[in-house]
Amino acid sequence: MTSSHRPHVDLHSALRLRVEGLCVERGESRVIENLGFVLAGGETLKVTGPNGAGKSTLLRALAGLLPRGAGLVALEGAGEEDVAQQTHYLAHADGLKAQLTVAENLAFWADYLSAEGPAPNFPARDVSVAAALANVGLAHVAGAPVAILSAGQKRRVALARLMVAFRPLWLLDEPLTGLDSASREKFALAMRDHCALGGMIVAATHEPLGFDETRELRLGKKLKVAAS
Repeated sequence: MTSSHRPHVDLHSALRLRVEGLCVERGESRVIENLGFVLAGGETLKVTGPNGAGKSTLLRALAGLLPRGAGLVALEGAGEEDVAQQTHYLAHADGLKAQLTVAENLAFWADYLSAEGPAPNFPARDVSVAAALANVGLAHVAGAPVAILSAGQKRRVALARLMVAFRPLWLLDEPLTGLDSASREKFALAMRDHCALGGMIVAATHEPLGFDETRELRLGKKLKVAAS
């Protein structure tokens, strides 16, 4: 992984995602009710539960894409920057331009997100387009248009986007969908790399993420956070 030669900066004690009394409604139904948890830098939270339990709703609310009926979502240690500005949100849709090449897609996002920039008290941890593609095993298709890629390859390009502009909080909705076993191993390494730099991950998934250092939030009739 490319992080082996990047200088390590410990953000573990600097960052903390705090969620208190979170309530979120979809239509006239309250999907998330009085949810709270704290996630420190370097930690991963796996969100599980049956279909319709609110996993995607929770991620969208944390990303600022859904209004909160009540409650607090704060990224402590981020100064005055809001949570959304410090977040990468990966949804089911890959968010790629089919007519652009793989490298052009990543270069666009690198330029766009780097222009916004993380909070000034966070050191940049951006990875080059070439390195990000190597991390997901797609260096050989850098010049290919996204339109000709398989579904799994498109997903890997979307995952590479997480690396080209550093954001401390990754919100991932079923990130392993369409990935083969080798790609899952590569992305597990990328997640470990992100956490080693003090980043945080909240991932909604039915599947193992590929590493043990994670907590679990089970959504359903009763909300419960457990250590694994």
